[in-house]
Amino acid sequence: MTTLFAFLHHVLAFALVAALAIELVLVKDRISIERARRILRADAIYGASAMLLLVVGFLRVIFFEKGTAYYFHSIPFIAKLVLFAAVGILSIYPTMTFLSWRKSLNRGREPVLDPAVIKRIRKLIHYELVCIVFIVLAAAMMARGIGYWG
Repeated sequence: MTTLFAFLHHVLAFALVAALAIELVLVKDRISIERARRILRADAIYGASAMLLLVVGFLRVIFFEKGTAYYFHSIPFIAKLVLFAAVGILSIYPTMTFLSWRKSLNRGREPVLDPAVIKRIRKLIHYELVCIVFIVLAAAMMARGIGYWG
């Protein structure tokens, strides 16, 4: 069971990064109806994978790995949680913007965006990706026992 949950954790992490990369590629210039729908699908996959990643991660911590006493005495683990929360917070503005397009899309109209909004969304996605790189660093540190104070 441990291997299955580790596998799921990794697959979900890759799905999250892939969805975020797709958003970054699609959010530019003029956003057509089809592109907007793809962005909404990518963002839904991003959100679902983030939630499932969190659930599977905590199940691993509580039931299938070293236990909460170990992980909550690990600086890299705590850093991963903080960074994951930061990624979630950074994703609020893009997601809310994407969801605001639904009415226009249902009426067959392209979303109208100020270039500054597109620039802001792209910048936030870049910040999310940077945080994810640091999450991977923290995971590597955890795997080596670096930063454990128990």
